[in-house]
Amino acid sequence: MARKKKGEPVHGWLVLDKPEGVTSTQAVGICRRIFNAQKAGHGGTLDPLASGILPLAFGEATKTVGYVMEADKDYVFTIRWGSSTTTQDREGEVTATSGIRPGQAAIENALAGFIGEIDQVPPQYSAIKVNGERAYDLARDGEKVELASRRVILHRAELADCPSPDLAVIKVTCGKGFYIRALVRDIAAVLGTEGHVAALRRTRVGAFAEDAAIPLSKLEGMSDKAALDDTLVPLETALDDIPALAVTGEEASRLRQGREIVLLPHQVEAFREMRRPRQVNGEDASRICLATETVGGEQLGVALGEVRAGRFMPVRVFNQ
Repeated sequence: MARKKKGEPVHGWLVLDKPEGVTSTQAVGICRRIFNAQKAGHGGTLDPLASGILPLAFGEATKTVGYVMEADKDYVFTIRWGSSTTTQDREGEVTATSGIRPGQAAIENALAGFIGEIDQVPPQYSAIKVNGERAYDLARDGEKVELASRRVILHRAELADCPSPDLAVIKVTCGKGFYIRALVRDIAAVLGTEGHVAALRRTRVGAFAEDAAIPLSKLEGMSDKAALDDTLVPLETALDDIPALAVTGEEASRLRQGREIVLLPHQVEAFREMRRPRQVNGEDASRICLATETVGGEQLGVALGEVRAGRFMPVRVFNQ
C-alpha cells in the first residue's frame, strides 16, 4: 500500500521576495510549511547575501522548473571598490586592497567589454561540484580549486549610480549560469583595482518580476488558506514563451494518460511559426510545445510534449 503524502496538493508558482540572510533551501522549507504543500522546489538559487525574486514551485509546477532555470534574469547590485574578499562579497575575508577608485566613464567602458557571450570562471565559493563535492565546501576547508570557465551571456549592463567614490550601482540582464560576483571580480581586474559585491538584488526571473513578488514576512503573517492560494500564479506562467496549442477535452484526456495525439495541419504550421532554438537541462527543446485546455474560461496546461511528424507526444503531464 502506497504511503500517503504529507501535506496538501498545492499547485502553482510563488514569486517570493527573499530577504537577505536566508538561503534558497531555507526559503523553500519555510514556504512549504506555510502552504502545507506536499511538494516544493525553487527555480534558481539566490545567495543568502542577496534579496529579491526567488520563484518557488509547488506540486505540478515543479515539472516546469527546468524552464525557469533557463530564463534570463535581471539584477541590481552595488560594488564596493578598494578590497577583494574570499567570497567576492561583503561576507568574506579581505584578500587584497587598492587605493584606486575608478570614475564613471572608466566603469561604463569596462562594462561594455563584458556584454555578449563571454567566458567566465565561476567564483571559488560556488555550488559547482568538483569530484563530487561543492566548491564552496572545498574553499571553506582551505583548498584552492581550479574551476573551468563557462560560456555565459550578458545581455545588458548599465551603470545606474555612483553614490560615492567607493560605490557603484549596476543593473544587468544575464542568462543562465551567470555569476554577478565573478563579473565584479573581472570588472575590478580590468580597472586595475579591487572590488566586491556589497549588495545584490534579483529583480526578475523570466516571467516573474517584482510587481508580483510577495515578501516572506508577509507570507509568514498569513493564515487564511484562500488568501495564501491567491498569492500563487498558474504553472503556465513559467512557460509563457513556450509555443502553445489548444486541444479538445477528449485530446486532453488522452494526453493525461500519456498517449500521443494527431495534430491538424494548421496546428503543425502554427507550431512551426512559433518554434525557436531552446535548451533545457542541456538538451535540445526546440520541439517542445505546451498543450492547453479551456476549463471554466481559463487555459490550463495539460502537457508538455514534442511535436514530430504531425503528432504531439507528451513528455510531462500535468494533473492540476
